Amino acid sequence: MSSSHNHALPTAGNEKVLWIALGLTSAFMVAEVIGGLLTGSLALISDAAHMFTDTAALAIALAAIRVARRPADARRTYGYHRFEILSAAFNALLLFGVAIYIMVEAYDRLRNPPQIETGGMIAIAAFGLVVNLISMRLLAGGKDASLNVKGAYLEVWSDMLGSAGVIGGALVIRYTGWAWVDPVIAVGIGLWVLPRTWILLKESLNILLEGVPQGVELEKVTQAMTAVPGVQSVHDLHVWALTSGKASLTAHVVYAPGVQPETLLLPLKEVLAEQFSVFHTTLQLEARPCAHTQDGCNYVGAQSGSGPDEHAH
Repeated sequence: MSSSHNHALPTAGNEKVLWIALGLTSAFMVAEVIGGLLTGSLALISDAAHMFTDTAALAIALAAIRVARRPADARRTYGYHRFEILSAAFNALLLFGVAIYIMVEAYDRLRNPPQIETGGMIAIAAFGLVVNLISMRLLAGGKDASLNVKGAYLEVWSDMLGSAGVIGGALVIRYTGWAWVDPVIAVGIGLWVLPRTWILLKESLNILLEGVPQGVELEKVTQAMTAVPGVQSVHDLHVWALTSGKASLTAHVVYAPGVQPETLLLPLKEVLAEQFSVFHTTLQLEARPCAHTQDGCNYVGAQSGSGPDEHAH
């Protein structure tokens, strides 16, 4: 193919910022856990729990990037790119678990509101807010290109909301004495984060189940391919993703009589690359449609006298 493209994952430049974010969150996590226990604030403990998941998520994201770099071998011909998606799915499940824990704990606190030291809450949460804002800034550049980085970004983003909520709750409690505000804010943080966590989990599961990538419509792909001169029809079309930004496609293409099948490869690949950003393609060129069975599409051209297939990658 004449045009060049890059199969590299969009995570190489994210590793440095992930390390910086991990260092910041790890350092603050210890201080926040201690502060949450000393002040007796559930909202601060909720924020500390989210900070712990931030640290775990960032560590897992870094491990996923390292594993995904391993080259393909005889047992894993596509390499280890899918490990990044497993990491994103795990981070989403981790967030769900933290949200459930906070809600259960908040129910107990609403029944028996504890004494809360608001000065410590404000100081610790304010420091946490600064740390989270810095981490979010670092991760923002890679979150749209990688679900793995997006998972880490959502962890830090949710904790930023937690820190802001803790500061607001501490101020309310300080001037009104309403201790019940603390667990209510903790629950609010969890409910705010859950929908975005579900989106991350859904996107991860779609890739793990080899679903069609977001933004790709099979009908439009078929129309674009059949619009190439010399193509009669397209069938047995499959589009999936190994990881974020790395889509693959296989299809059977029926060419018109008198057309040299090898001349179709370049225009078909250009259409798929330019219109759908799909670079890894396997196209089977056929003089006539193959037979469809329960197990898929089986070529029977040799029996009907059409000659062997032209298969190109």
